[in-house]
Amino acid sequence: MEDGKQMMAGDEPIIICKNMNKWYGEFHVLRDVSLEVQPQEVLVIIGPSGSGKSTFIRCINRLEEHQDGQIVVDGIELSHDVKNIAEIRRETGMVFQQFNLFPHLTILDNISLAPMKVRHWPRDKAEQRAMELLTRVGIPEQALKYPGQLSGGQQQRVAIARALAMEPKIMLFDEPTSALDPEMIKEVLDVMKELAQSGMTMLVVTHEMGFAREVADRVIFFDRGRIVEQGPPENFFSPDIEHHPRTQEFLDQIL
Repeated sequence: MEDGKQMMAGDEPIIICKNMNKWYGEFHVLRDVSLEVQPQEVLVIIGPSGSGKSTFIRCINRLEEHQDGQIVVDGIELSHDVKNIAEIRRETGMVFQQFNLFPHLTILDNISLAPMKVRHWPRDKAEQRAMELLTRVGIPEQALKYPGQLSGGQQQRVAIARALAMEPKIMLFDEPTSALDPEMIKEVLDVMKELAQSGMTMLVVTHEMGFAREVADRVIFFDRGRIVEQGPPENFFSPDIEHHPRTQEFLDQIL
């Protein structure tokens, strides 16, 4: 286990999904998905486009609504109760493919806004925390610029800092590097690696297999709305381990 991670087998899971199902009309996008995530565990979720992996992590903070089964996040069951949804979103940061920064606000204000509005922090505390996070992601000198003045990689690092400003217990990443030019991908992955090593619970939907090999505690393979196979990366990517035929077909295409 990496430095800073103290994941214990006896801990209560921080995320529990039981027989989770979701439909878009007639399309059954998630099929009886059951999964437990331990505190400080890093899960990398892979699979073909349309397999349900992004929908799955979006259900965890209720950006998408599951219609059947159970989701429990940090001891709170996700239901129609607005209070429960708000509690879970407070503890769950999310980073998307697109950066979703406010173009009319400075980088400092983009990061400070949510802690001031949601956690009712005074401006000086929120801005001090924002500067600490900009330093952590390697771009403190960009604080007074606007999103349009930054590269895609820099904007995505701001998006990560903005999610961290709410001091979440869990970070969800939905293909955070897929909209970036190749030379910008490494700078974002390096920030995510540092975050994983610090002990953050992370669920990462990605096509970056090098990241999965290096950082994941567990790799989950989705296909057609189901978890087909899962395991530690040293097993998942090993040519000596027999895989489910669908997993092997996918790995043959991408490795």
